Amino acid sequence: MRNFREAVLSLVARIPEGQVATYGQIALMAGFPRRPRQVGIAARGRFWGALAQADRLRAEGVAVDQGGLLDLEAHRWNGEFTKAARNR
Repeated sequence: MRNFREAVLSLVARIPEGQVATYGQIALMAGFPRRPRQVGIAARGRFWGALAQADRLRAEGVAVDQGGLLDLEAHRWNGEFTKAARNR
């Protein structure tokens, strides 16, 4: 499971600012397409709570409503790494 966790955290760290990815998307890109729930488990304790995460996304230019919802299609990461994201 360690390789899975490392793959997940590496991908999450490289998501460019202003973009988001689903657990299913991360699991697929990490090579474990049937483990989206485990992405959440792997990330547990590594990232801020939901409120802080919404504030962080807003600071990156992602429109997040008061209920914590966002337009996923407008901000979904396509999996390509920008130069800045490659260096994270």
